[in-house]
Amino acid sequence: MRALTWQGREKVSVETVPDPELQQPTDAVIRVTSTAICGSDLHLYGILGMYLDAGDILGHEAMGVVEEVGTAAGDLKVGDRVVIPFGIACGTCFMCRNGLQSQCETTQVRAEGKGAALFGYTRLYGSVPGGQAQYLRVPQAQYGPVVVPDDGAPDERYLYLSDVLPTAWQGVEYAEVPPDGTVVVLGLGPVGQMAARIARHRGAARVIGVDLVPERLAMAARHGIDVLDARTVDDVPAAIRDLTDGRGADSVIDAVGMEAHGSPIAEAAMKVVGLLPDAVAAAATERVGGDRLAALLTGIDAVRRGGTISVSGVYGGAKSPLPLMQMFDKQVSVRMGQANVRRWIDDLLPLVQDDADPLGVLDLRTHRVPLEQAPDAYRTFQQKEDGCIKVVLDPGLAG
Repeated sequence: MRALTWQGREKVSVETVPDPELQQPTDAVIRVTSTAICGSDLHLYGILGMYLDAGDILGHEAMGVVEEVGTAAGDLKVGDRVVIPFGIACGTCFMCRNGLQSQCETTQVRAEGKGAALFGYTRLYGSVPGGQAQYLRVPQAQYGPVVVPDDGAPDERYLYLSDVLPTAWQGVEYAEVPPDGTVVVLGLGPVGQMAARIARHRGAARVIGVDLVPERLAMAARHGIDVLDARTVDDVPAAIRDLTDGRGADSVIDAVGMEAHGSPIAEAAMKVVGLLPDAVAAAATERVGGDRLAALLTGIDAVRRGGTISVSGVYGGAKSPLPLMQMFDKQVSVRMGQANVRRWIDDLLPLVQDDADPLGVLDLRTHRVPLEQAPDAYRTFQQKEDGCIKVVLDPGLAG
């Protein structure tokens, strides 16, 4: 089969690799019909190469049609149209029963001190081959795959159940927006777009989206979000206070993470670490590594006293400094973590099935290209060129 493989820092290529096979009775194999590039994939593309090997298959947002099922794959059937959650969970362990599928005790990568295994996301999370490929082996198929209607609707109606929508929903849930409250969403990439729409759908009186990319701001605005162009203000937290009677937002969702602009020293340090030999780079990241914290620091400043910050953007620094005095003095609550995808599916599936499209899932993807064009798509997405907000790769399209 053809698959998108990591080959080095900012170097990926589509290669011919062996087809996946069933390895456990609980496995399934799907033929991938759509697979997206996530902002988290850019961390692997540009920063976290020390945890990858040349030839690793990337991607953790995929859906398709079941081609094979193991003998213990539950009710899953050949021919089912399915979305695959990015985290691999068993559904029966203590963590899964308590709605923390991202910490599944069956698939936890204990050797690396990490939570549940993830598709296409380095040896830290199990080195499981990813979904940016023509076929995908799905472990724990008795629980993970979400069967969706074979109703002729475009894949983009359902695809984002794999990651974007559950991550955004959890971000809003963790933000604890009070009735008729104001929530600020920092970063209007795919997760930020959906977090803003979900917050509005769930009753937030005001949703303010902050970004500096014109196309992202325009997309959010057409979904009723109040947008703040970070290029036009000298002090984003002060601008937010001006919009909230001087108090600050009740809740802030950081949908940016380590890719934040505005942290030049941290950005330079991360690039230097990325050039070191893998063993040295990994040790540095795990012991003294820091993050580009501009978005999170903005959120801490912009949230009101007694407010809540919800972190959906991925951070990876072991020694990232935080203004604990300010956070303590303001009595800020912080919640964060990988999305527990299966926990939120029952809330989300009826919304994406609704022909009225209340979350606007059909207005997120800006680029759909053949899998063979994935290397160019990675560059375009990273550079935010050509109005690129969300890329979907189609293994069935000719390159």
